[in-house]
This record gives sequence, C-alpha cells and structure tokens, in this order.
Amino acid sequence: MSVRAATAADHAAIRSVLDAAFGNDHASLIVDGVRAEGAALAELVAEADGEIVGHVLFSRMTVTPPRFVAALGPVAVRPDAQRVGIGDALCRAGIEVVRAMGAEAVIVLGHPDYYPRFGFSHGAAANVASPYASHGEAFMAMELVAGALAAPLKADYPAAFD
Repeated sequence: MSVRAATAADHAAIRSVLDAAFGNDHASLIVDGVRAEGAALAELVAEADGEIVGHVLFSRMTVTPPRFVAALGPVAVRPDAQRVGIGDALCRAGIEVVRAMGAEAVIVLGHPDYYPRFGFSHGAAANVASPYASHGEAFMAMELVAGALAAPLKADYPAAFD
C-alpha cells in the first residue's frame, strides 16, 4: 500500500471509495464541493495493487481572528480494505502535508476513540467556536504550532459541509 497526492484522474475512484465506505453520496458531495470552492489543502489517496482503496481530504477553514487551520475529513477506506491501517496512514501523511504547508492546527469532527491516536483531543478544541462544537467529544483539535489554539477563535468549515 502506498499513499500519494490525489489527481483529477482519481476523482471517479475516490467517489467510489467514499460512497462504499459511507453507504451514501454525502461525503462525495462534500469533497466535490470543497474542490469547487478551492478550499482543498491536501487530498491524498491510498493505493493497493494499483487500485485506490482509501482517501483523505484536508480543507482550509475560515478562522477569526485569522489563523491557518485545516479541517480533516472526510477520510474513507473501501470496506474490503478496512482495519489494516490504511486510514491511519492517510491521516498521518495528511497531517504532515498540512504541517509542511504551515498549518497551525487541525480540527476534526470524528469518532472520539479513533482520532486521539494522532494527537487530537476535545480539550484542545475548547477555545474553538464552530457550528460543530455542539457535537461534544467528537469535536476535536490538534495544535501543530504550540499555542495556536490557546486564545478563543471562530472556525468555519467550507460551505460544502453545510
């Protein structure tokens, strides 16, 4: 299995992975919308035996006061390829890509038992105002630059998430 940057030629395969993983086209529509908005920061795919089996998207959040904060998600792995570390590899690689781009923090709305392995916590998101903050422990953040989330801020996902 290898992880690489997604290309336009991968879009159909990515849609197939997302739809299979989530059982509907909601995540595909979000990804399409983020791309159309120009808000995609990093989009990675995992390949195994020449087929795309996983995908992750990191998008630019609109933050007040201005800070470079990325949103992680959606992340998906084809159902027949799950539970072998593909999602883990995609998330870790994507975090390093946005770190290298200068992102100060990453925010995720996801399973509270999964994302802490990467350094996310609900506590790190305590000063982040967002429409998704009401999701309790599922709303998490991770600082990539120390102190990036120390002061209160408002973070909005791209419109495609609405």
